[in-house]
Amino acid sequence: MRPLQPGDRVHLAAASSALLGEGAAERLKAGCAVLERWGLQVPSPAELEERWLGRHWGYLAGRDQERLADLHAEAAPLLACVRGGWGAARLLEPVPTLTERWLLGFSDVTSLLWAQCAQGRSGAVHGPLLTTLASEPAWSQERLRCLLFGEPLPPLAGDGWCRGVATGPLLAGNLTVATHLLGTALLPSLAGAILVLEDVGEAPYRIERMLTHWRLCGALQQLGGIGFGSFSGCNDDDDPEAAAEQAAGRRFSLEQVLHERTADLGIPVVAGLPVGHEPGNAALPLGRQARLDGNAGRLELLD
Repeated sequence: MRPLQPGDRVHLAAASSALLGEGAAERLKAGCAVLERWGLQVPSPAELEERWLGRHWGYLAGRDQERLADLHAEAAPLLACVRGGWGAARLLEPVPTLTERWLLGFSDVTSLLWAQCAQGRSGAVHGPLLTTLASEPAWSQERLRCLLFGEPLPPLAGDGWCRGVATGPLLAGNLTVATHLLGTALLPSLAGAILVLEDVGEAPYRIERMLTHWRLCGALQQLGGIGFGSFSGCNDDDDPEAAAEQAAGRRFSLEQVLHERTADLGIPVVAGLPVGHEPGNAALPLGRQARLDGNAGRLELLD
């Protein structure tokens, strides 16, 4: 992919849930301001309010035809998704031909990122949404800028759970969304891949159920390595009864589930990577060659 240059235009798309609620306008404009500081051209505040803010069809940011039109309305070198939620996968039936360009987002945008990668097109970036970008720490914003503008990225540090070193194409995504892509034409090749997963608001038993599905269909067994980002609100910490049952050994914790479902695969596993629904959400380019080091607890790009 051609690195961005100052003066390049950014196209925005609301492919998932509606931009409703207090503070939505401010978060969107603040994200656009970050891109403007990098020298990129973004829509005007008036265009933002007219086109995206408050538009909805039920809980979605407009009817499918409107949201699909958002994706293809402009051939700008960067397409930035404004928020996640749910709905992006609806735009992939039938599977469209996706343009090769920088595509930025995470969470529900996983389906678009993986579809672009599955079609052999580069540029998919698992990273902040426009409504989360301004709340990212400075290092995370700078990492995204470096990635888009073709500058080197430092390795990410985590906790090595299973030893070994693996290299392969990098994939990253939301576990729930990615699980619903299994068995579809939207799934990139998993052979030898370095897969980084994150999620939010899923109880440990549901995480276990999804990972078991990956095992049953042979998906986890194809991977070269696994990285875990943040699993926000997934550990029953706010449920005293669940916490008591975990302490008594009658309920699995999130960490126990992630360990048990991956420890026997014979591949490096690194947890605690800064990726997901908690700031910072480190930008990761899908399809790029990466090395996952379970000995050092490190993920780095090789190209």
